[in-house]
Amino acid sequence: MRSIGNKNTILLGLGFQILQLAWYGFGSEPWMMWAAGAVAAMSSITFPAVSALVSRTADADQQGVVQGMITGIRGLCNGLGPALYGFIFYIFHVELKELPMTGTDLGTNTSPQHHFEQNSIIPGPPFLFGACSVLLALLVALFIPEHTNLSLRSSSWRKHCGGHSHPHSAQAPGEAKEPLLQDTNV
Repeated sequence: MRSIGNKNTILLGLGFQILQLAWYGFGSEPWMMWAAGAVAAMSSITFPAVSALVSRTADADQQGVVQGMITGIRGLCNGLGPALYGFIFYIFHVELKELPMTGTDLGTNTSPQHHFEQNSIIPGPPFLFGACSVLLALLVALFIPEHTNLSLRSSSWRKHCGGHSHPHSAQAPGEAKEPLLQDTNV
């Protein structure tokens, strides 16, 4: 993220995710699934880059809110994604069955039979649906501004903090308010 920036890291991660999902969608051999898994590892840079971008963009008093929203959306996707994938497998009549073993004794050389019921032209339709969804996310991410105007944000933060006082705080006249946390640049 330091060398190419948050936006480009997000775009790179989404690109790897499109490649991974399309590979899972069209792949039909075991080696293809392992190779797509390696690409999936590269796509995992997207979530930290999004969190860092939002952390840099949001005001200090909104950090918990925006990070909670991102984590909540990720949790919702982790919960609903498998159900949606199962439904798409059902719509496209893709049967997920274990392959029967040819040997009966555990000591013998057993190898799976290569018997596939091919009811579908595409081996993994949910993964292609996911790749199309990530393509839409990539198009949205292209419109992320490259740099945010931090001077504008800090002036709005000072304006926000300076004009409000808590109604229950008893303060003697002429006594200055001391902030609980000092504003430091990290």
